[in-house]
Amino acid sequence: MLALERRNAILEKLQAEKRVVVSELSILYDVSEETIRRDLDKLEKEGFATKSYGGAVIKEDLSIDLPFNIRKNQNVAGKQKMAELAAALVNDGDHLLLDASTTAVFVAKALKDKQRLTIITNSIEIILELSDVSGWNVISTGGALKEGYLAFLGSRTEEAIRSYYVDKAIFSCKALDRHWGVMESQDAFASSKRNMVASSREKILVLDSTKFDQTSYNVAANLRDVSVVVTDVKPSAKWLEHFDSFGIKCIYPKNEA
Repeated sequence: MLALERRNAILEKLQAEKRVVVSELSILYDVSEETIRRDLDKLEKEGFATKSYGGAVIKEDLSIDLPFNIRKNQNVAGKQKMAELAAALVNDGDHLLLDASTTAVFVAKALKDKQRLTIITNSIEIILELSDVSGWNVISTGGALKEGYLAFLGSRTEEAIRSYYVDKAIFSCKALDRHWGVMESQDAFASSKRNMVASSREKILVLDSTKFDQTSYNVAANLRDVSVVVTDVKPSAKWLEHFDSFGIKCIYPKNEA
């Protein structure tokens, strides 16, 4: 196992268990305790963990993004449910913008039964996922590759997005607040999503229930700009009333009501 793969595995374990022990990790990955301590040092420097006596604990901080390959393995069942609901809103022949979120990757997979779609995306993962689909028009925005995110971002990406006007934009976010709206932890992601919202007739926000009542660093969109919210669990009565006040349709699995 490469050092990066081991650190990502440790980070996944931290996410699941909230703490790890050096001696246990040493046995699990068949490396010295000193090697594990170096791994934990790096995770601490990257802002993912806080070292403690004999191990480390997870650092809960919404301003820090986990690596893409870890995020895509979180709440898989919830993402699959949301993706199916979002896909049901798409018609054959639609033109879509999909963002570079892990949730949008699941939406792309759920769309594969549709016909003649045009997909415009800044997600490398989505482009790879749809590389074997026939009869579709899959367009990459291009731009500067964001290390560790499998995403194109920056001014070239935003210029490409602005050159289209599509039926639907399907995107996720880092946090959702009743006052601040749709939020992201990095300006580059927020800016690309602002352009997607501006370049689409219908704006579909897909996010799991853990994002509600959270804030982050950048405002990506105002709630009044959102047409539909798709989530994995029925939101609270206050949120449903809030959506209703903006004319936002909220969709969630009926068995989660």
